[in-house]
Amino acid sequence: MMPMRELVLFTLFAPLGSMGGLAVGERRTGMTRPARSAVLGLVAAALGIDRHDEESHAALDHGYGVAQRVVHTGRLVQDYHTVQTPAANRGRTWPTRRAELAEPTLETLLSLREYRAEPHVTAALWARPNAPHALPNLVSALLRPRFTLSFGRKACPLGLPPNPRTMTGETLVAAFDQFDADMPMAERTLRKELGFTTPSGMLIAADRDAESWLGRPISRIERRRDRVVSRKRWQFDLRDELIILVKEQG
Repeated sequence: MMPMRELVLFTLFAPLGSMGGLAVGERRTGMTRPARSAVLGLVAAALGIDRHDEESHAALDHGYGVAQRVVHTGRLVQDYHTVQTPAANRGRTWPTRRAELAEPTLETLLSLREYRAEPHVTAALWARPNAPHALPNLVSALLRPRFTLSFGRKACPLGLPPNPRTMTGETLVAAFDQFDADMPMAERTLRKELGFTTPSGMLIAADRDAESWLGRPISRIERRRDRVVSRKRWQFDLRDELIILVKEQG
């Protein structure tokens, strides 16, 4: 019999979400599930960790494993952005947006950005030996977040409460199914009205240290650049992500 694992599971759903990949040039493409750094960034916001607190963000990155069960990838939506910024001046910062726009020389940046309409993901975290917070503390933070939680960008507020809970299960798939068994009525109704697949979703993506207790064979391994190196400088490193297909999307 496999040992029981303790995890925190919570819901991520938004009417409009952003799941960005590499941001290079004017085309900001999106992914079909959040980056690992995005999930941990949301947890950091709930804990009240400032973006410039590099030590705390590094502790979250090293201290927790992350998995996601994709319930619905969402419908692709594209938006064209224009924004004015002061001329490049390395090392200089402005205290407010108003101060930026008061500069005598402004440049216009153009970008095409991708969003997803009605993305729905169940996220799971498990503590590693050097975890900076106990799992129940993460639940408390997600129930009463210090900063506003969003799905990728500040313009994408959550459409459902995260409903975080600690779960125990022999496998990752079993933990996700247990989370569904006690689903709040609001989420259950939303899934039914929007026709999302249930239960167990269509895809689970997990960190390497979940390999021995996934509960399903690995379908493939993907490499993503979404491990936090520096939040302040927007630097991220590569990692392997285990993919298992639990149920095809209907």
